[in-house]
Amino acid sequence: MQAGSASDGGSKGLKLGTTIIAIEFDGGVVLGSDSRVSAGESVVNRVMNKLSPLHDKIYCALSGSAADAQTIAEIVNYQLDVHSIEIGRDPLVLSAATLVKNISYKYKEDLSAHLIVAGWDRREGGQVYATLNGLLTRQPFAVGGSGSFYIYGFVDAEYKPDMSKEECQGFVISTLSLAMSRDGSSGGVAYLVTIDDKGVEEKCILGSQLPTFHDP
Repeated sequence: MQAGSASDGGSKGLKLGTTIIAIEFDGGVVLGSDSRVSAGESVVNRVMNKLSPLHDKIYCALSGSAADAQTIAEIVNYQLDVHSIEIGRDPLVLSAATLVKNISYKYKEDLSAHLIVAGWDRREGGQVYATLNGLLTRQPFAVGGSGSFYIYGFVDAEYKPDMSKEECQGFVISTLSLAMSRDGSSGGVAYLVTIDDKGVEEKCILGSQLPTFHDP
């Protein structure tokens, strides 16, 4: 994830610099991210939590410009609060993803941000949605950020349908660890959020506690 500055015109022209991932399991979802925020060649924040709540059981994973991504998350969080009051119950994950998609598409020429939306609702259970530049697609798992280029082969090989909650948590941790060891824009600690019908569990895994991958 990149921090905008006056010299680069804010968020324009900034590349995605992070690793984010979300995966569905039977009854919920697991989201994960690294914690490094950079401005050019400098690391400006080593421990930013890029997993932002949109509602009680709906989170998003942020990548791109830190300012742009956080602004989208805050706007959607407010809109979902109002929406839940109007309908008298918790919003659907699809509603949250649609709001993110609409903002991303409307301001695609001005914003540099990609959000993965994931959560649990009473209708569909655990869901993961990708929302890049107005795209809206539900997937069993999704990855994003600059670190994702290093892990596509790994996730394709290691992903198995119908994994348990614990297997999904291990899958996310291993994926983040591999990306953080390969991608210079990803690093710090790993943040993990698990969401199911019982609630939300947040966890921070220190770099020293992550699995190690060695070059051949």
